[in-house]
Amino acid sequence: MLLLMYITEVFVVPSHVYGQQAGKPVNAPSPQQSNHQIEILHADFMTYDKSIGENVRRLTGHVQFMHENAVMFCDSAYHYADENNMDAFGHIRINQGDTLQLYGDFLKYFGKDKLARMIKNVVLVNRESILRTQNLDFDLGKNYGYYFHGGEIENGENRLKSKTGYYYATDKTFFFKTDVKIINPKYIIDSDTLKYNTVSKIAWFYGPTHIVSKEDSIYCENGWYNTDKDISQFNKNASLKSKGQLLTGDSLYYDRNRGFGEAFHHVVLYDSSQNAKLRGNYGYYYEQPERGMLTGRAELVKMSDEDTIYIHSDTIRSTLDTLGKKVIRGYYHTKMFKTDLQGMCDSIVYSESDSTVRLFGSPAIWSDENQITSDYINIYTKERKIDYIEFINSALIVSQKDTIRFDQIKGKKMTGYFSAGQLSKIVATGNGQTIYFPVDGKEIIGMNKAESSNIVIYLKDRKVDKIVFLVKPAATLYPLNQVQGNDMKLADFKWFIEFRPKTREDIFNWNTPKEKE
Repeated sequence: MLLLMYITEVFVVPSHVYGQQAGKPVNAPSPQQSNHQIEILHADFMTYDKSIGENVRRLTGHVQFMHENAVMFCDSAYHYADENNMDAFGHIRINQGDTLQLYGDFLKYFGKDKLARMIKNVVLVNRESILRTQNLDFDLGKNYGYYFHGGEIENGENRLKSKTGYYYATDKTFFFKTDVKIINPKYIIDSDTLKYNTVSKIAWFYGPTHIVSKEDSIYCENGWYNTDKDISQFNKNASLKSKGQLLTGDSLYYDRNRGFGEAFHHVVLYDSSQNAKLRGNYGYYYEQPERGMLTGRAELVKMSDEDTIYIHSDTIRSTLDTLGKKVIRGYYHTKMFKTDLQGMCDSIVYSESDSTVRLFGSPAIWSDENQITSDYINIYTKERKIDYIEFINSALIVSQKDTIRFDQIKGKKMTGYFSAGQLSKIVATGNGQTIYFPVDGKEIIGMNKAESSNIVIYLKDRKVDKIVFLVKPAATLYPLNQVQGNDMKLADFKWFIEFRPKTREDIFNWNTPKEKE
């Protein structure tokens, strides 16, 4: 009797027997079984034990299950027929179609929800990629999985890591969250939140993201990176740092293979070696050979210890000369502003080789109450400060005496020297001429017109203090009633005071004397 009770409670089924139907092969499931029930395809041995639960099977040896279109393999398993669940142990493998395979050491499978909960040494293989983690829940019905305790994906050259991850097998897309990292032979990407497609190999960023390579580093808080083609788009606080230069903008486009970057809106390129910034609303930059362009309220901001100079042109370009030194060119409608020095011209060039700023096309410089014009103007800097300025061909200094009279000094060439950041002396050479209106008290007493080949002008408190003629001048003092109109002006007289930028914002006023005419 005891033996009969034991046989009733514990029944071992050989591998060629299935379920309760004796003689039914294990690899031929019952046709009456529901498609939504877990099917046992094979086991070397099957055991029933009421101590585990009602209608619970223990299977060992080359165990195979099927549920819907997924086939499962393991060393041993418990099959809970009433709940339509199972636990699997050892060398677990799940095949979903011919594209997805899931491996692990322990599996809890919930047939009703088609949910596979794989634990320890989990590996998911899906053609283009391999996912490794210690805990993975995979929904075989919706065809997606997720982990919460760290995972790593291999996809071509890319290795991706994150604390939390979701994988959508149909779309071949991963969604990563927290401590996300992409390791590529060319760069490393660290992000807060990232989506990645294993076919296109495009990564989308949805949080603070850093991309670091040997050549450059990139930051953004939104954007995408095609890791296969090495092209990318960065938005929201985007920046690109390369070779001592920092490029920022509302949006950056970057082609790593071409070494080409493009920036849109609120663009700033900072050059640490020159302590200068380029600003605008659109710009591009090539790494080799190094060159760039900026337009849309384009502005060069050159910082120094004493003051900052702001220069605007319609278009600003940066290139390298034959010595590998920077050359910055501003084209059309150029104006510049510094607290004690302002300027205007058609085009401007800054050369790093000799630290010189050159002005072309009807250039004019204002220093305090003095306007200086010539055919060409060269501004020489030293240790980030203005050292001296050359005015070449038809150089003319003009300062306004009253509403109709102007003090004037003319020479073939003039050189202005700076001391303590201020214009302190001007030397005029070649065909020097002056018109000066002397004052007795507050009253103008006449017009002094003189000629001398070389003249030195000394300034004090930002005004002409003394004029020295190095060669004895031919001078005449005319009573005011004997001079009028053009008699009071030297040849090539110019007065552009209405175009003088009085503030930094004025440099964006593009009116010029030629346009007015």
